[in-house]
Amino acid sequence: MGFGKLIGTLSVVIALSGCGGSDGSSAGQGQGGNAIDYSQLQTLSADEAQTATYIREEEKLARDVYLTLDQTWKINPFATIATQSEQKHMDSMQKLLSAVGLADPVLANTVGAFTDTELALLYQSLTTQGAISASEGLKVGAYIEELDIQDLQQAIQQVQQGTNQAAVIQTYERLMCGSRNHLRSFVIALTQQGVSYNAQVLPSTTVNSILEQPQEQCGKA
Repeated sequence: MGFGKLIGTLSVVIALSGCGGSDGSSAGQGQGGNAIDYSQLQTLSADEAQTATYIREEEKLARDVYLTLDQTWKINPFATIATQSEQKHMDSMQKLLSAVGLADPVLANTVGAFTDTELALLYQSLTTQGAISASEGLKVGAYIEELDIQDLQQAIQQVQQGTNQAAVIQTYERLMCGSRNHLRSFVIALTQQGVSYNAQVLPSTTVNSILEQPQEQCGKA
């Protein structure tokens, strides 16, 4: 899912404008409901397996960046999202990988340790950018959530065009629902600092649509 091109983007990144909502293209998907049943999952295609493995570490990237920036700034929503949401997202992906017999790429749960070298570089870039100021840190958080939404949208399309397994799609939808909520939280925190927000990864129309909607109930992956 091509993150190399994004590492250089972050130094330029960051303008501003909005506050709280849901993605119009997937509003209502992945919300509420019972825990996902992985018992009937079948083998993923090679591409789907690569994506699922990547997303497991991408969720760790979010958690690790937020934990690191929380140590610097001690402001919400870093710690809350890292410990109450991103860790659960990591656990959901670990459960999915286990259900389809894929190896877990998270070999060490150490903050900043990644199997994927691009994610390791992105962690360094994001934490460096986020250490400049509290508002830059919050914008880094919003950047990560936009990036997650983009990659999860692509992952859902990949499964729909491939094995089309409902449990995998539902897992990604619930993670994406969480990312929309997290994006809103970071933008609200920026607004409280008197900073407006502009889209950094997704089209501005998509981001504005998300920010115009209230927080969602995403269900348990």
